[in-house]
Amino acid sequence: MPNHKRTTLALAAALAGSIVVTGAPAAYAEVVDVNYQCVTPIGPKGAVSPIDIKSVKSGGGYKLTMSFQKGVSSSPVELGKGAMNPSAVIELGGAETGEVQVSGPANAEAIPANTPIKISDLSGTYTPKKSGKVTFTAGVLTIKALGTTTTCTPKNSPGPSLELDVQGAGGSSGGGSTGGSTGGSTGGASGGASDGGELPRTGPLDSAAALGTLGGTVLLTGVAGVLWLTRRGQRSAG
Repeated sequence: MPNHKRTTLALAAALAGSIVVTGAPAAYAEVVDVNYQCVTPIGPKGAVSPIDIKSVKSGGGYKLTMSFQKGVSSSPVELGKGAMNPSAVIELGGAETGEVQVSGPANAEAIPANTPIKISDLSGTYTPKKSGKVTFTAGVLTIKALGTTTTCTPKNSPGPSLELDVQGAGGSSGGGSTGGSTGGSTGGASGGASDGGELPRTGPLDSAAALGTLGGTVLLTGVAGVLWLTRRGQRSAG
């Protein structure tokens, strides 16, 4: 095979390796069905709502947004504009344990009687203290309206809606059970963090890391091959 063809193949392998390395994700997210069973002033109610948790890098932490794709519970009377105030907790797991408090605005429009209550997006701030993989799972939802409080608890042991590979303020290794920092919509604790941004829906982190390692190996091998083939061609020409 001519030297220039071998050089072209080596360069192609190097470029392929580079693409794999830069494409390795740092997190994954998915929509999870949560079976909320609610204790209301007029008795038990329940509903299943798909829950989506997203993360955006914000200063020294992450802004978390918890979205409800279906309504939960209901009211026997109409809830006027601004009458209902929702809040919830997001359970931490993995490198850190604890809770992140999230809350949202009151209802922008009146909610008719005996209809599912649509929960607005809830947000809060998470600041990592440990480094490693941290999971985020929907926790207890609280609805306050007309002087009453309704508490909705997940009963189906839902899996995490989000996983982040974070860097704590002290740069310590992952693991351990120390609680993470929490914050509501008015602000959160300060501290260091790693890369953030809107999270893509992708596969497990371990597979991505393995692909990144493979890509780096191909990249180094490709560059070494280019140098070897180039020098060999120069000796042949001489």
